[in-house]
Amino acid sequence: MKNPDRETVSRLEDLPNIGPSMADTLRLLDIQHPQQLTGKNAYQMYKALCMLTNKEHDPCVIDVFLAAVAFMEGGDPVPWYHFTEERKRHYPLVKQ
Repeated sequence: MKNPDRETVSRLEDLPNIGPSMADTLRLLDIQHPQQLTGKNAYQMYKALCMLTNKEHDPCVIDVFLAAVAFMEGGDPVPWYHFTEERKRHYPLVKQ
């Protein structure tokens, strides 16, 4: 699991759980730099992504967003699926 210095990391791809494809997804949401994730709402990010692309994405994308935001806000670098239960509790309207 990647564990960069959240204060100095400059590339989205260097974040835990973020590869090239997810970095491109974040850029679609106008997030160009890891520090821009601080204070973001993963559920709102997901809704914006679905609206931008005109399709419903896998709800696991929310888990990845939750993991990235949590890491940038000081959390441990944990796999995205550690956030699945949280997403299911807080966003029950997403197809399970």
